[in-house]
Amino acid sequence: MNKFKYYFILLLAGISFVSCSKKDDDEVVTVPLRDYATQYKADNDSIVKFLKTNYMTVVNSPGAPEDQDVVIKKIVAGDGNVSIWDQKTYALKTRPVYSNDITYNVYYLVLREGTGSAPTNTDRIVCSYTGTLLSNKVFDTSNNFQKDFNLFPYAPEKTVIEGWSEIFPKFKTGTSSTDGNGVITYSGFGAGVMFLPSGLAYYERVSDAIPAYTPIVFSVKLYDLQRMDNESSISPATGDRTIVGDGVPDYLEDINGDGYLYDYNINKTKYPNPPAGLVDDTDGDGISDFLDFDDDGDGFTTRFEITKPAGEVGIVNGINYGVSKYYPWEPLVDNPLTPNVDETEPRGIPRRPTGALADPSKPESYTNSRKYIEADYTDKPRLKIHLDKTYPYKQN
Repeated sequence: MNKFKYYFILLLAGISFVSCSKKDDDEVVTVPLRDYATQYKADNDSIVKFLKTNYMTVVNSPGAPEDQDVVIKKIVAGDGNVSIWDQKTYALKTRPVYSNDITYNVYYLVLREGTGSAPTNTDRIVCSYTGTLLSNKVFDTSNNFQKDFNLFPYAPEKTVIEGWSEIFPKFKTGTSSTDGNGVITYSGFGAGVMFLPSGLAYYERVSDAIPAYTPIVFSVKLYDLQRMDNESSISPATGDRTIVGDGVPDYLEDINGDGYLYDYNINKTKYPNPPAGLVDDTDGDGISDFLDFDDDGDGFTTRFEITKPAGEVGIVNGINYGVSKYYPWEPLVDNPLTPNVDETEPRGIPRRPTGALADPSKPESYTNSRKYIEADYTDKPRLKIHLDKTYPYKQN
């Protein structure tokens, strides 16, 4: 059994929604929208000035070298402190983010990358955070308590600002251990700081804590993640969205391997001219693979194409083909941390079969198919059948 899933459920049960969404603390009001490009220039100028006039220290509590707590203060003339902009301990990085028909260059610091896996911008994460204004006033904090958030930027129940969805994938999770009292401790987790223009934060929304059009700073720690499979159905009657999934987790549908998955069709006003190459769309039908039930457009759903034949589930002729009804992305070995469950899956999602024809005297067709050979399930690289529109065969 996946240990994380168990703890993740427990964590969800104890979490209360916090003010990162700015929907649950002060009453939020809106003001007339400013031009995004003009506002970004002003925000970027403010952020650069902040980086050049403030310094940062990373604090670890006694006996807790993993803390990576961040303290940022304004430089006082003659105090000898080096600005965030000029310090060399942590490289100041930027990430281009397309939104609101402009490209933001978001500054961030990696204090520690992390030792585990990086989330995509559509996964769920367990993290802690502290949010401050450019005055260094704290407007929100989790006080180092781990909280759960959905990074999925297109969810109706959106829980995070866009900047989080874009920067958290630059970090990796840590590893966890549990003591005799059930207390989970993380080590090696990713930690960093992101400096967000208002267009990727709360923009025109205003509350007592955050004025409208305000750039903000978040120091964050990434502890754990849950991989998501976000294909969904929409109720014609209510418009409610229900996640169904296609059997392939989002992170494996990141065809270009950049760590991000986008659906620019969701809002043509916000994303009218997206840069080429950012969308992972195998069949070019305008639906990104992570939201597409038929990734290759061959008329067969991905779920159907990755389903094992009934005779290849469990122990067959002394061979353990795995208990799942679906092929994993790649073959799996047994997890030694779960001694009561055998996760062995010797076959991954196959490619189009390359074995002998049923009747070698006739051409390959729907009624004269090739046989699968073991290499079809394991060869690397291989074009998996749910991404190959030439298979299954079309019936004549």
